[in-house]
Amino acid sequence: MRYNKLIMGIKKRGKKVNILKKRKKILQRKQKKLGVKEPDLEKKKPQSEKEKKLEIRLKKETKLYWVRALTGALAALIGRLVIGLVGWFLLFWMLGFWFGFPFVTSFLIFRYQYDKEEFNWKNILKPGVGIFFFLFMIVGTFIHTLLLFV
Repeated sequence: MRYNKLIMGIKKRGKKVNILKKRKKILQRKQKKLGVKEPDLEKKKPQSEKEKKLEIRLKKETKLYWVRALTGALAALIGRLVIGLVGWFLLFWMLGFWFGFPFVTSFLIFRYQYDKEEFNWKNILKPGVGIFFFLFMIVGTFIHTLLLFV
């Protein structure tokens, strides 16, 4: 009888166990047993000067990333819908915003200081290149399609 059940694929499965939850419970029991308190996540150790500079640079790059994303969508919207650029002219329009606008935002809008070692031109151009291109192409293609069918 047991042989038939195995052949037919009917077998009783065991209870499902979540290994991560089990491990967490075991670690909590060990901590209680040893009298170790859980570390406070809110308390942070004092940062070194290098970590502070890195944190500032990452905040700058994050701002530039999101400005770049917005710029990509707006450049396609303005270039195709308002001005009516198509083909090579739209490509040059995109490249102008791709390479020119990050410097305008970083120096004129956010007023970041240019530092060759900490925040140089590569760090200005790097963040958001992919999202800029992606949003430019999606918005540009969508608007172009709408203009052709309307």
